[in-house]
Amino acid sequence: MSRLSRPAASASGVTPLTAQARFWNRIARKYAADAIADLPGYEATLDRVRALLQPQQTVLELGCGTGSTALRLAPQVRSYLGTDLAPEMITIARERLALQPTPGLRFAVADAADAADAAPQRPAPGFDALLAFNLLHLLPDLDASLAQLLKPLKSGGLFISKTACVGEMNPLIPWLAIPVARVLGKAPPVRAFKAPTLVAALERQGLQIEAEERHGTKGKDIRIFVVARKP
Repeated sequence: MSRLSRPAASASGVTPLTAQARFWNRIARKYAADAIADLPGYEATLDRVRALLQPQQTVLELGCGTGSTALRLAPQVRSYLGTDLAPEMITIARERLALQPTPGLRFAVADAADAADAAPQRPAPGFDALLAFNLLHLLPDLDASLAQLLKPLKSGGLFISKTACVGEMNPLIPWLAIPVARVLGKAPPVRAFKAPTLVAALERQGLQIEAEERHGTKGKDIRIFVVARKP
């Protein structure tokens, strides 16, 4: 779960990217300790992704956070690179990997623009699958960010994402509660779009949508799971 893009520097010289990295660094240990809110839904997503991956594939996960999902999925494929822009998130991921050695799994600090180059031997012509979980609603410019982060995915490869569609929540949450939490330093910037907006953005990048699903088991599920193929 990272928050990736490379926006321009502000007048102060501090970019939004740096601000986001600082936020996630600060909360990384607490984030790692928090329980998964909907464990059955999470397990359903893992099972679905496993069914889409093949043993000889190379996988790049953008926004891997503390590595929990990577550790669960990496045994399914030949190589798996998890990246996140927050160094503390990657520190925790590497600690977990040391406790649970997994062949073919590596972690690297990288934003969307650098993720493809984080692998010492970048697969040619690209990665077979690109994963982005709990990430896309955190990007400052959805279209520009997608255009950048999809570059490492090879033609015919799968883009698999699960995204919180904050625009589907009670309007008081994205327009009042989240802004207040941001002022208090307890939330990152988020984009309040709905599922059709996200799907349309993926299609504008030329992706072919193969599945739109919801895996939640507790009340209204705002997290859309999307499988799309790069032509």
